[in-house]
Amino acid sequence: MTIRHLLSSIGHRLHGHLPPASYLVRGAHYKAPKAATPPSPPTPPKPPQKPQCFSFHDHTWEDPYSWMSNLNDKVAMRHMDMYMEQEEKYTEAVMSDTERLQSKLQSEMASRLAFDLSTPPLRWGPWLYYRRVEEGKQYPVLCRRLASLNEQFVSHKSPSAGFDFVSGKRIEQKLLDYNLEAERFGGYAYEELSEVSPDHRFLAYTMYDKDNDYFRLSVRNLNSGALCSKPQANRVSNLAWAKDGQALLYVVTDQNRRPCRIYCSMIGSTDDDVMLLEESDESVYVNIRNTKDFRFVTVHMFSTTSSKVFLINAADPLSGLTLVWECEGTAHCIIEHHQGSLYLFTDAAKAGQPVDYHYLLRSSVDASTSPRIWENVFNNNPDLVVEDIDFSDTHMVLILREGRNLRLCSVTLPLPAKKGAVCLEELCPYFLPLPKYVSQISPGPNYDYYSSTMRFTISSPVMPDAVVDYDLSNGKWSIVQQQNFLHERTRILYGTSSLSRISEETSNSNPLDSTNQVGFGDEHLWNDLSEFYACEDCSVSSYDGVMVPLTVVYSRKNKKEDQNPGLLHGHGAYGELLDKRWRSELKSLLDRGWVIAYADVRGGGGGGRKWHHDGRGTKKKNSIRDFISCAKYLVERGIVNENKLAGWGYSAGGLLVASAINCCPDLFRAAVLKVPFLDPTNTLLYPILPLTAADYEEFGYPGDTDDFRAIREYSPYDNIPKDVVYPAVWISSSFNTRFGVWEAAKWVARVRECTFYDPTRPVLLNLTTDIVEENRYLQCKEAALETAFLIKVMES
Repeated sequence: MTIRHLLSSIGHRLHGHLPPASYLVRGAHYKAPKAATPPSPPTPPKPPQKPQCFSFHDHTWEDPYSWMSNLNDKVAMRHMDMYMEQEEKYTEAVMSDTERLQSKLQSEMASRLAFDLSTPPLRWGPWLYYRRVEEGKQYPVLCRRLASLNEQFVSHKSPSAGFDFVSGKRIEQKLLDYNLEAERFGGYAYEELSEVSPDHRFLAYTMYDKDNDYFRLSVRNLNSGALCSKPQANRVSNLAWAKDGQALLYVVTDQNRRPCRIYCSMIGSTDDDVMLLEESDESVYVNIRNTKDFRFVTVHMFSTTSSKVFLINAADPLSGLTLVWECEGTAHCIIEHHQGSLYLFTDAAKAGQPVDYHYLLRSSVDASTSPRIWENVFNNNPDLVVEDIDFSDTHMVLILREGRNLRLCSVTLPLPAKKGAVCLEELCPYFLPLPKYVSQISPGPNYDYYSSTMRFTISSPVMPDAVVDYDLSNGKWSIVQQQNFLHERTRILYGTSSLSRISEETSNSNPLDSTNQVGFGDEHLWNDLSEFYACEDCSVSSYDGVMVPLTVVYSRKNKKEDQNPGLLHGHGAYGELLDKRWRSELKSLLDRGWVIAYADVRGGGGGGRKWHHDGRGTKKKNSIRDFISCAKYLVERGIVNENKLAGWGYSAGGLLVASAINCCPDLFRAAVLKVPFLDPTNTLLYPILPLTAADYEEFGYPGDTDDFRAIREYSPYDNIPKDVVYPAVWISSSFNTRFGVWEAAKWVARVRECTFYDPTRPVLLNLTTDIVEENRYLQCKEAALETAFLIKVMES
């Protein structure tokens, strides 16, 4: 019975009417019309194939879609434009039946955005610095206030409009309006660097110039608001202040984006900027930074074969560079200065032997020996690893990893002068109590070297990020900003959740006691959502027996054995931590019964240098096999339904997920690939956009035979299986990415060419022209599209 006839029958019953007998008789011979044939699914576009042969290392292959990356071929680019338009229409057609769902999801996600986007004020010297968004504006405004005029700063709305009616003074000073910067830079306000001078008179910052594809340096006078006539440089990658703000040092990159030259500009002077260093070796990269006390500028010069650190006296930046550290191989090297001592935080090899984690060294700044003698600060403790470090004039703060748990503690400076390394326990560290399931601790800017307060962001898969101020002088701390989903969806806290009571309760506990955490019942102070969403840490045995950390998050009320759809995140590159922070857009999936999982595969961070190295170059397949092992674990344990598992990967994580799909297409029902790296063979061999030494270290240098062979084996574009049913895939790519849109377009075309066509498993290419990361409403729209796609293909 059709809907029309059903409604007709219901109508008769409601009105108490019966059809006449003649109608009943005729009804016996009535034939219902055939149901309307559903529209046929849209047909995916087929771009032209123009096969081209390539040979390298005695290996020959054919690429029918290489024309898509011929940016200098006007005919090819016209074909590319036509093809991209077809892809856009195809994606719209496939997703047309989800428009209501997209709208609902976007409303859900937008409702979770904090309306008040002011950052909590950061005190530096006499000033409180903060950013806020004015109503109706897309980009924030950088502001500051004198702390003496407004000690009890709450938000940018109090006092109203930055005016104190009691004192009759305007207390807010606008330093930089990024909406006006967007007008200067082609509609975008994308800032990479921003440094206020130590005397608070100038702001040096770099903005992305879309038309020229580089970052441009500007310096603004904070008293007048005017731009300084110089320096105004292009392709700037680093900044450091000298002479207490009278001079600015900056690094310029070459045409291949290699940082290679250091200049010094005297602010207010009409003299030309002085070049302090030019590195001609194309394998060497240059990086500069200030020590926190602004006494020195450190210069880090590194390549695949060596690392060197030099000091520049900030009081006399033209006096030359002094070598203070060198080692073989690429090493992470951060130098700080504290009251005549240099502290080096590094992961350089010891006595020619590689080490797995960072360690801290100390040397007198006036050391006269050559080479300089450095001594270890701490005894090696494999159970308590130093992940990061920060300094103030009176304290050193350590971020530690104990197994899979993160800790945060402070010790008093200066350290004992005795020779030799000490155990951390000897320094009587004070540990900050933390919530459960902490996945990341990120130091804030902490510009003020002489402040007793340091800022940190505490992240968790089941808690919105909490910005915490930690008073080192008395151990008290407070949450200064955190979104509260439990009470007011968009409420932002500004120093209103003082947790000094907990600090006092734990101050007398064993300083290295692992139970020194926030007790049960105190989670509400953190706006912890673990009452509603469970977080479980698992260990998964990979193909070779290595245990891979897997984090699983799900809604407690929607968890059903072997029924839930799941989304498995992975990255596994550059030694970077997998982002497991709470993301409000994932709440829409969690509340619909989805399981969100995070696979910390080899190649990523959190497991030391060896963990990173075991998943890069010729060992890249370890990352992929780890991800597959985690996917199988979710299915075999009934955590996720065997037909409802999706993968999610961003950038290099897109390579990971796409490679895993090639190996096990039946294991995944869907995947989301965000600006993915899919064609490493061609990108590494014939880079259209400049690559860095780190890219070749990570994925392999094709000039090396073994590396080239490994690249060919894991390359997603070169290993698409033939004649299989492929998972549904959503690929988001952008014209503003170093992994060009042609990579995604080539991969999509080849997947459709090689695999069986299944309209319930579409492979869709979604293109964006905007820098989505800088626009949170565009983020909502993109997230709603992705989420609607996942729900659609899982329910089809």
